[in-house]
Amino acid sequence: MGLLVRWLILTAAITVAAYLIQGIEVSGFFSAFFAAAILGVLNVFFKPILLILTLPINVLTLGLFTFIINAVILKMASGVISGFEVHGFWSAVWGALIISAVNWVLTSFINEQGRVEYVDLKKRDNGRWE
Repeated sequence: MGLLVRWLILTAAITVAAYLIQGIEVSGFFSAFFAAAILGVLNVFFKPILLILTLPINVLTLGLFTFIINAVILKMASGVISGFEVHGFWSAVWGALIISAVNWVLTSFINEQGRVEYVDLKKRDNGRWE
């Protein structure tokens, strides 16, 4: 259940990026849905390899080169899925940034079982929060 919810969240993030950036086009829900699946597969198999190969550059840029890696993976996904197109390098960079941000915000509220989770803090008598 949690995998499906995260897949739908990534689909929503791709749709938001396509709405905000002119160089990213999604022809419909299923194109974004399959693009999210391909992005997930590429992130699992290729991203660790790319991170290891570009480790010195990533260290020198304090991790900002990871956005370039995400942009490359986004361009790779657009080459596989028809109906999902990324035009240009900078569109891919900005799209990767928006997809990462939206995905991070939305998945921060989801636990492993796919349910919405929040932290309920209570103030103790001594003024401390637990």
